[in-house]
Amino acid sequence: MRHLAEMFLKGGPVMWPILALSVIGLAILVWKALELRAGRKSPKGLVVVSTIITAEPMLGILGTVTGIMRTFGALNAAGASGNPLAATAGIGEALITTAAGLVASLVLLFPYNMVVEKVES
Repeated sequence: MRHLAEMFLKGGPVMWPILALSVIGLAILVWKALELRAGRKSPKGLVVVSTIITAEPMLGILGTVTGIMRTFGALNAAGASGNPLAATAGIGEALITTAAGLVASLVLLFPYNMVVEKVES
């Protein structure tokens, strides 16, 4: 668990909206599953989950851009004689946010499709 928290923090500030959207999306899907179990079929809230599924990878790409910007800033600050290892934090941030955005979206995508199928049938 500690490793996951460290990785989250290394992902930079874009990780927070990815986390928030994931929690909202999961909460809506649980709500919809409980509604279906009770025999109620309503599409209310599903457009929000669909939007979250679309937005999370874009946030991951935004994190990639900010991480690469951070990398170039570190390399520029280090100058010609600087240590190339100064770039690793920014590259790590870029990769972590890209992966987080994709994983968060995929975690919601499959249950979302199952709920939509049940609501529409």
